[in-house]
Amino acid sequence: MDKNVVIYSSDSCIYCREAKNYFRSIGVEFEERNVSKDVSARKELMAKGFMGVPVIMVDQEIIQGFDKRKLDELLR
Repeated sequence: MDKNVVIYSSDSCIYCREAKNYFRSIGVEFEERNVSKDVSARKELMAKGFMGVPVIMVDQEIIQGFDKRKLDELLR
């Protein structure tokens, strides 16, 4: 699979944890940008117009929240 997957997350976000566990369970590699530890990641996320996490990017598509159905669609 040649998809570029990035997840903006935080330490206290349950849905972020679920999304990361889901990616691992189906063998999808992802880059995590933790906004609770990385100020530049937080600024990046805000510049995209988002204040909450998770925000997941699959190539150029952006998903706010953990939408498993939409992720399955984009990861095919």
